Amino acid sequence: MSNLIVHGGRPLSGRITPSANKNAVLPVLCATLLSTEPLRLLGVPDITDVRKILDIFRTLGSQVEMDHASGTLNLHHRETTFDAVRHRLPEEMRSSIMLVPPLLARFGVARLEDNVKGCTLGVREIDPHVEVFRHFGAEVERADGSLLVRAGRLRPVDHWLDYASVTTTENFVLCASAAEGTSTLTNAASEPHVQEFCRFMVALGARIEGIGTSRLTVHGGLRLGGGEFRFDEDFHEITTFLALGAITGGDVVVRNTAPGNFPLIDRTFAKFGVKITHEDGWSRASTPGALRVQTPFTSNVLTKVEAAPWPYFPVDLLPIFIALGVRAQGNAMFWNKVYDGALGWTGELSKFGAHVFSSDPHRLITFGGGPLTPAVVESPYIIRVAIALFMVAASIEGRSEIRNATPIRRAHPHFVENLRSLGVRVEWTSEE
Repeated sequence: MSNLIVHGGRPLSGRITPSANKNAVLPVLCATLLSTEPLRLLGVPDITDVRKILDIFRTLGSQVEMDHASGTLNLHHRETTFDAVRHRLPEEMRSSIMLVPPLLARFGVARLEDNVKGCTLGVREIDPHVEVFRHFGAEVERADGSLLVRAGRLRPVDHWLDYASVTTTENFVLCASAAEGTSTLTNAASEPHVQEFCRFMVALGARIEGIGTSRLTVHGGLRLGGGEFRFDEDFHEITTFLALGAITGGDVVVRNTAPGNFPLIDRTFAKFGVKITHEDGWSRASTPGALRVQTPFTSNVLTKVEAAPWPYFPVDLLPIFIALGVRAQGNAMFWNKVYDGALGWTGELSKFGAHVFSSDPHRLITFGGGPLTPAVVESPYIIRVAIALFMVAASIEGRSEIRNATPIRRAHPHFVENLRSLGVRVEWTSEE
């Protein structure tokens, strides 16, 4: 267990170059198994989930050369083998499920451990994935605490998702790329990291139409080649550092080569009195005065932040803006339309002296702007929640501690180093 100690109350200032989005990197890594040609990936972050996948690649006989300093990864899966009895996919990592399609395509079998999960965001079912595998012709059965998936030749399908699931969309694209013929997916997820994953598949030689929309058409059966691919900056991390600058009254400038992803995020910042500007590949947050919730034009309603699948406001960023709501003068409602019970952590904010009210499992109201004091708080295993608690602590003068902050390391390889470069006194501590 790792904790973060922060001595808050200082404005953050400086420039940050964010890492790549783990939610783009992990499916891309899984997809590389579909190619037997040499591949080079640039900007690969040194995070725990990446290390786990690279370890399984080595176990399977793949050539793996990772330069963690530069983020350059060279892969060659020509000699890769898979034994469903002997080989185990990484556990406690939800992206393991995206190794199933390439293993099916190459070896006709995959085994997935039951203990495949990510952040503790409520029930995250695997039924949509099982449904996709079966539609493409695979057989799925339970065996000794795992799921055994077998398939001969994958067949093309037309499929309509119950909801716009990111990993299910990516699994569909992986299966469809390996199937002979044309497959279509309706109600596909369209988040920036899904688009980035699809662009990688196209770079290898896949034919995908509708990238960035809710309907994807995949022309499968083409031989995928090798090549080089560079990851974009993580829009979550860009937003996080902009919010850290705003909540501490500082001046943080963040590298951002894809500002086209930000119009709704920018407008959400504006609801709390924060102005975002994008210029020459960099983004900046400025607060002309104190953070203040903007009053809606319609009388007798609360300012709202409604989070749902893209192109709605991203649900993963909701905790970051709850932290801003706690500090901003005025009241705001936050609505998580995706995960059940994902707002349960907000009781920890009261330890700082914050006033929050849970309307129901999906909605929360902040009554912000009151005096806050340093505190020791417990984070659940949710990346952006640990960061949101850190944000509040960083805005308060004095020593605070974020316990169980380990999940930050799953997404941000140099989080503390970046914070120190901005002027924060922060350190990791470990406990057994």
